[in-house]
Amino acid sequence: MQAVHTLFVTGYRSFELGVFQETDPKIKVIKKVIKTTLEQYLEEGLQWVIIGGNLGVEIWTAQLIDELKEEYPELKFSIIYPYLEFGDNWNEANQAMLQKIVEKADYVDAVSHLSYKDPSQLKNHTHFLLTHVDGAIVVYDDEFSGKSTYFVHDAREYAEKHNFLLHLITMDDLQNAVFDAKCKIY
Repeated sequence: MQAVHTLFVTGYRSFELGVFQETDPKIKVIKKVIKTTLEQYLEEGLQWVIIGGNLGVEIWTAQLIDELKEEYPELKFSIIYPYLEFGDNWNEANQAMLQKIVEKADYVDAVSHLSYKDPSQLKNHTHFLLTHVDGAIVVYDDEFSGKSTYFVHDAREYAEKHNFLLHLITMDDLQNAVFDAKCKIY
C-alpha cells in the first residue's frame, strides 16, 4: 500500500451521538481516539488532514490540530466544504466554532462554488474527497447508522477498486478508550 499523505476525517454528527454541549465527556474520548489514530499516521508520513466542516467528529478533529502541530509542525489542515455558504444557517455558537477552525486552516475551499441546491453537491463532495485523498478515518459503526453511512458505503466501493485506506473507529474502539487508564475523561 502506498504511503498515506492525505486523510479525510469524518464521522458522526454531534446530535447523532447525543452530544449537545461542548463539555460532554464523550467529546474527550472521541478526541483522544482520533488524536491517537492520527499520530500513528503522522509517524508514517501523514501531511494533510482534511475535513468537510460538519458539526461533531469533523469539528472535534479540527480542534485537535493545534495540539498535533506542536509535535508535528509539518502537518497541514484543510476544510473542503461540499458547497458555498456551508454552515450559514447554523446558530451563532456553531458558526463561531466553525469560524475558529477556519482561521486555523491552511487551505479552505468548496467543491461546489454555488450555495446548496440539491443532494448531488453532497455526492460530488464525496467523489472529490475519495479521488483526492489517500484514505479516510471515519468514526462510524455499522450497528449505529448515521449521516456518515453514505460516505462509508461509497468509500468501501471505491477502496475495492483503488488504493484507498478506510480506517473505521467503531463504538468498541471508543468504549475501549473509556476503559483505557490513559484516557481520563472525568
